[in-house]
Amino acid sequence: MGMKVLVVEDYEDSRQFLKFLLEHYGCQVAEASNGYEAVQAVKDQLPDLVLMDISMPLMDGLTATRKIRESGAGSKLPIIAVTAQGHTYYKKAIEAGCNDVIDKPLDFNVLQPVLKRYLSI
Repeated sequence: MGMKVLVVEDYEDSRQFLKFLLEHYGCQVAEASNGYEAVQAVKDQLPDLVLMDISMPLMDGLTATRKIRESGAGSKLPIIAVTAQGHTYYKKAIEAGCNDVIDKPLDFNVLQPVLKRYLSI
């Protein structure tokens, strides 16, 4: 059974593209379109890794990460912040509890080392 990755991204096109990339690596993919859904999905789906978009409506990725970290299920979960402004958000993301920050647009070359590091794929 493949590792389960939760993709948190408000744009459906970006979510579908990430899903495609992850499934190529044999991952199972769960999806959330905002921070509220992300917090709930971590409880319900128990993913092995979260790719967390930073800028989303309703609840942003940093707030969602803090809430996940406060919950028992999410204290050790690898959470990777995904943003088009990586350098701007790096410090904030790490302070919020993210393990790493990767830049959009995502592609195989960006994603592969992250999956190797956090999922031993």
